[in-house]
Amino acid sequence: MHKKLFIPGPVEVKEDVLQKMATPMIGHRTKEASKLQRDISEKMMKLFYTENQVLLSTTSGSGLMEAAIRSCTRKRAAVFAVGAFGKRWHEMAVANNVEADLFEVEWGTPTTPEQVDEVLSTGKYDLITVTHNETSTGIMNPVGEIGKMLKEKYPEVVFCVDTVSSAAGAKIQVDEWGIDVCITSTQKALALPPGLAICTISQKALDAARQVENRGFYLDLVRLYDYIQKKDHQYPSTPSLPHMFALDYQLDRILEEGLDNRFARHEEMAKYVRDWANKHFELFPVEEHASNTLTNIKNTKEISVSDLNKKLAMRGFTISNGYGKLKEKTFRIAHMGETTLLEIKELLENIEDILGL
Repeated sequence: MHKKLFIPGPVEVKEDVLQKMATPMIGHRTKEASKLQRDISEKMMKLFYTENQVLLSTTSGSGLMEAAIRSCTRKRAAVFAVGAFGKRWHEMAVANNVEADLFEVEWGTPTTPEQVDEVLSTGKYDLITVTHNETSTGIMNPVGEIGKMLKEKYPEVVFCVDTVSSAAGAKIQVDEWGIDVCITSTQKALALPPGLAICTISQKALDAARQVENRGFYLDLVRLYDYIQKKDHQYPSTPSLPHMFALDYQLDRILEEGLDNRFARHEEMAKYVRDWANKHFELFPVEEHASNTLTNIKNTKEISVSDLNKKLAMRGFTISNGYGKLKEKTFRIAHMGETTLLEIKELLENIEDILGL
């Protein structure tokens, strides 16, 4: 029996979108391939509210995260973490011989503009990374406020943002917020199978990257950018065309729903789950900065999350246990992609029935 996914990725994928991955292959050096990849880029620019170039990568989001910190750090990176995935950026920097420092806050709390300002006032850093939506803690950082502060006080610093679990589920205004590299991937709120990553790149980030000598090869952002300029949106290496067929189709569906409608649907689901969590348990993150694409719930009743998930699986559902050190201390319910409020209500009714709430 298929278990309906309420986990923070991979998510449920609509049957018609899955079918698009079975589109017959085309040559990746054809005009058709150029058009496909150009169309995707233009639609993603609308989704990200940006005039910056979009790059595609046959990797997970982690691929472009690694590309960003390695390609664009000239001097030293400041990595701001509110959970496990923010810390990953620091691990990537260390593994790539990039000078970087980690600034971590207590899990369940956000990174604030004041914290970033204090770090950058030292003058030691020319690049920062921030996670917009942290799935391990359920925090959605105030990236717009951080970006505004950076524009006013540190316009020369390259601003890299991980929007892997929020893009297409929350409004991300790349140009207005001053984001230089904005990264996402397909298996979260875009509602596609995993395997393709996407980023925007600003002229400032490109200029910075051109000053970095060893940017790697496959994940060199300058190489990707220069190649698509010369070859009309074709890429140096063979891309995952099945993902691109599906993404192009899914972006049409997203734009047809209407971006504001889509974001409002995610907010409505998030509010419903938060209210439910506050009634029966307790929210893990501070509510003011709680995510709109997943909710992390404190296990105040000390239930066995593992047993709950086994019983849910028998009914055709699955949720997520707490991540890492939060296992069994919290549990997580994702409400992203094509999920509807009706489906959320059905899931929560089943949890109530199993737990006797």
